[in-house]
Amino acid sequence: MIETRGPDEKPVLGEPPMQGTTDVGAQRVALVYAEALFKAATAQGQADETLDELRSLIQDVFAAQPELEKLLGSPALGRDRRAALINKALQGRASEQFLNFLLVLNKHDRLDLLRAILAEAEVLNDKRRKRARVAVRTAAPLPDDQQDRLREELRGVLQVEPLLEIKVDPELIGGLVVQAGDYVYDGSVRNQLLNLRNQLIERSSHEIQSGRDRFSLS
Repeated sequence: MIETRGPDEKPVLGEPPMQGTTDVGAQRVALVYAEALFKAATAQGQADETLDELRSLIQDVFAAQPELEKLLGSPALGRDRRAALINKALQGRASEQFLNFLLVLNKHDRLDLLRAILAEAEVLNDKRRKRARVAVRTAAPLPDDQQDRLREELRGVLQVEPLLEIKVDPELIGGLVVQAGDYVYDGSVRNQLLNLRNQLIERSSHEIQSGRDRFSLS
């Protein structure tokens, strides 16, 4: 059973962060609900299955029926009608635990946080499995052998299994940028050119100042 407090109170499990929003309060609430779901699912040995249900709801059901997501997130619809909609759409298709979780969110007017809750649940699951998502930006697609070498290097640095999320960014000109949490490596040509530019500006400023000092002493 997943239980929380009222919509204007703090849920029972603590304080959160959420991806995809600048609303710190929403981040905290999303993490709290993700922790509640994860704790209940783990206690029943259903962590992976429950996370799959949440993923499927957002990535499959909402993708096919975007109007359903809008209705569930709409305060104008009312809790009773939203609850009826949830039961009609998912009764017999979702586990009792997951259905109960959605009804708890509905009770507290938090169904609009489902995507944020999924993001936080993914982070919690990664921690459980000792892995980390690593954002990689490259100027061109990375061959498989280079991806393997990058994973091996990151395993040594991060001490967890890296999950590479690679995005091609032609603006980098060449090289790559790697970010995992607070760890950032910027080996892009653009960054190297920027560093060179800053060094030249600093050197020029120093030479100009040195020239002024010489003239002021003469």
